[in-house]
Amino acid sequence: MASNGTRLSPRQKMINLMYIVLTAMLALNVSSDVLDGFTQVHEGLKRSNTNFETRNGAIYAQLQAFAEQNPDKGRAWYDRASDVRRRTATLYEYIDSLKYAIVQKADGRDGDPDNIKNRDDLEAAAVVMLNPGNPRGQVLRTRVDDYSGFVQGYIPDSLKRRTIAEALSTDDVYAHGSLTPSRWEEAKFEQQPVVAAVTLLSKLQSDILYAEGEVLGSLLSQVDAGDVRVNELNAYVLPQSRIVMRGGKYSANILLAAVDTTQRPVIYIDGKPLESASGLYEVNTGSTGNFTYKGWLEVSHGDGTSDRLDFTDSYTVIEPMATVSATMMNVLYAGIDNPVSISVPGVAMGDISATMTNGTLTRKGDEWVARPSTVGTDAVVTVTANMDGRPVQMASTKFRVRKLPDPTPYIAFKDAAGNTDHYRGGKPFQKALLLNAPGLEAAIDDGLLDTPFTVESFETVFFDSSGNAMPEVSNGSQFSPRQKQQFQRLSRGKRFYISRIRAKGPDGITRDLSPMEVIVN
Repeated sequence: MASNGTRLSPRQKMINLMYIVLTAMLALNVSSDVLDGFTQVHEGLKRSNTNFETRNGAIYAQLQAFAEQNPDKGRAWYDRASDVRRRTATLYEYIDSLKYAIVQKADGRDGDPDNIKNRDDLEAAAVVMLNPGNPRGQVLRTRVDDYSGFVQGYIPDSLKRRTIAEALSTDDVYAHGSLTPSRWEEAKFEQQPVVAAVTLLSKLQSDILYAEGEVLGSLLSQVDAGDVRVNELNAYVLPQSRIVMRGGKYSANILLAAVDTTQRPVIYIDGKPLESASGLYEVNTGSTGNFTYKGWLEVSHGDGTSDRLDFTDSYTVIEPMATVSATMMNVLYAGIDNPVSISVPGVAMGDISATMTNGTLTRKGDEWVARPSTVGTDAVVTVTANMDGRPVQMASTKFRVRKLPDPTPYIAFKDAAGNTDHYRGGKPFQKALLLNAPGLEAAIDDGLLDTPFTVESFETVFFDSSGNAMPEVSNGSQFSPRQKQQFQRLSRGKRFYISRIRAKGPDGITRDLSPMEVIVN
């Protein structure tokens, strides 16, 4: 007969305890149908993300193409789009790393978010995302908030801004029946199966790609937003020159602002239609003076009506003149050949002659070469043209004569493609290239003068572990054997200096050059 006391046998206590444990396990167990549903949602999100990336890439390509075609107008919008792409990729990759961390916590170091084994693991997401020592969930929330504010700043449409703000919201979450809210990361990752946490992160990536697409679309639509809308038509005359030499030709383009390429206006000058369909007006000039011409443009509309836009312009015909200019700059350098351009409009090159003081002036085909001799003394170039069988002085131009500027020292080497390049110091230089270099060279190679100099001597200065300087003298322009030995001892990051560089130019002047720093890579 059963006792009415409250004491239970050890066996009954064990049965009761096992029942409690089983009940708890049943409560925590997640249905396989639910897990399969999360897997299907995750697969769908992956496809959607791929489509988003394709769409966003196409919009970005349009912005890039426009920037290449019209840099002044499109470069600013392309740069903004590039910044958005960088920020999106950085956040997207960070979320990818979180997915891998969660799955690897559940499945081991070979875990793959696309092939989750322990889908119902309820601890992995919380351990990774809510660890107080490494609160990656809190970091994710901060980065999503920053990104949301960043992309919203590029979207003028308030409705689209609100949609993005809601999609990327990380506000605190009120659980059903709870009076106090939970932080976003706790509500998303506390007691969540691994497959659910991964699916949530994929959904977040989808929202990020959607926001990126809205920003790129907004930037593309704003490319033409600043353009002026034409509401008035005017006629313009654009002459190639308003001053024409007697015997030359006057040329001008007569244009209509906001031209419709499918229909060009009809142009009349002095009552006669212009034969050139492009609007080019040309007239031969036979005498000097000021000349005026008038006309009008007839613009047809789609309704059969037309507008007449009048214009008037003038041009001046002058006597011939000559121009003399240095090809490189407005000075001549002593001791070298200076290319000089000499021309007289309307006169053949064979009928032009020129002389120069303080040096020599030599014709080479249609070009001239001036070689002044004394620094500080002006050189005067006098141009004479044969006009109707008699010499006529056309111009006399004075040039200042200066000493060549100092060249730049460098170490010549071959790059990976076999092309010769110059190392001028101040940045890392491969040790192998340094060891293969024969010595030091110097030149003015700024694209204007391009004048080589002869290096006569230099020193290399090395420093020992105590900071003591150890100079070594070169063998002329070549590195000496002792210098080569010092190069062999240099380790990565070490540097030395090349000083007391003396170089002689084609003008015969020897000068001291500034030292250069060599950093061994």
